[in-house]
Amino acid sequence: MAQLSDDCFAFGGELTPLQDALAALHDRTVPIVSVSTVSLPDAAGRFLAEDIVAPMDVPPHANSAVDGYAVYFDDLLSDAETRLPVTGRAAAGHPLPHPARRGAATRIFTGAAMPSGDGDSGPDTVMMQEDCRLDGDTVSIQPGIKMGANRRAAGEDIRQGETVLTTGQRLRPQEIGVAASLGHTTLNVYDPLRVAVFSSGDELRDPDTARLSPGSIFDSNRFMLIAALSRLGCIVTDLGIIPDRVDIIRNALAAAALDHDLVITSGGMSTGEEDHIKAAVEAQGSLHFWRLAIKPGRPVALGQINTPRGPVPVAGLPGNPGAAIVTFLTVARPLILRLSGAANTAPVSYRVRSGFEHRKKISRREFVRARIENGSDGGPVAHKNGRSGAGVLSSLVGADGLVILPEDLTVLEPGNMVDFLPFTEVMP
Repeated sequence: MAQLSDDCFAFGGELTPLQDALAALHDRTVPIVSVSTVSLPDAAGRFLAEDIVAPMDVPPHANSAVDGYAVYFDDLLSDAETRLPVTGRAAAGHPLPHPARRGAATRIFTGAAMPSGDGDSGPDTVMMQEDCRLDGDTVSIQPGIKMGANRRAAGEDIRQGETVLTTGQRLRPQEIGVAASLGHTTLNVYDPLRVAVFSSGDELRDPDTARLSPGSIFDSNRFMLIAALSRLGCIVTDLGIIPDRVDIIRNALAAAALDHDLVITSGGMSTGEEDHIKAAVEAQGSLHFWRLAIKPGRPVALGQINTPRGPVPVAGLPGNPGAAIVTFLTVARPLILRLSGAANTAPVSYRVRSGFEHRKKISRREFVRARIENGSDGGPVAHKNGRSGAGVLSSLVGADGLVILPEDLTVLEPGNMVDFLPFTEVMP
């Protein structure tokens, strides 16, 4: 288990560009979770903690790609039908029990190992059965086939010594399949990140509250963040709503840091008299405000709480739900993935055509909630979805993702090409 340096989050000044913040985040953080050996089924969705080098070729032997007849190409006539005796049979898992001989054909089925020869490498070509005519023990083969046709070479999929999976790679079904094809039954993976989450604010109430008192609201951020963390593979502890009292917040942070890898808070991060998280974190470690040149969600706090087992990172997100989800996706998500062992934390965005007009300030990156529809030419078009305020959550429902407007853009017009970040990329 690695530890973060004490000053890894000491970065940024006035309105730091997002790309600079993310580059610093990547350079200054390391995986902090332990490594476990788990079975292949249990490895799905986890991050690989080792490189996987192929100990063998896959497939380990040349084999047939079709049902047909394995022959030596040199035995075939180039301008007339060739008739050959069928002297053996090879099926998948049941190779020809004797060497194949020249001047003869072997009945072969898909996946079966190509026969070896008597003093040579054996037949090199397979004729599909649909293009052959069998008459008793003799097969007639039409001219025109190419040498090596329908023959899969050993190592066609994976070559011995090739690095096929790398440390930090998320293990999807296809990666699990590749590991199995190499004979692995277990893999070394990073353990899930243990994250504690709480909201701060005397105005907040849990959704199961029978009746809201004047001035109070239901807490939505905590449940939204817990759901997003779960989809990233984290083990999440819900610490509920913490009152706006510095001593209670300090105790909650200290307790959470004892048995979690990361603490995420929502709200209470401003500089008002009732915003106490900053003081509570600084009393037990350090806290740095990252004033990012983004909208929504400019202020993000990253810090650490000192514990006997080392510093535990803290991420403080805004209280406004629109800002909370944008800062989670753009800043907290890369941090979480990096701490979890992921090598690649950058999601993939796609170029689409804009279907709306928008004006923004220069030197600030904006994230606009959008839905995708097919345009008149069948191509994807992004349309603004609902209102864009930092306190507006409902417009995220029905949205397919976020249109990313770069710092140097001030006016977006319909028909312009834009970068679109699907929610499926950042919350799989």
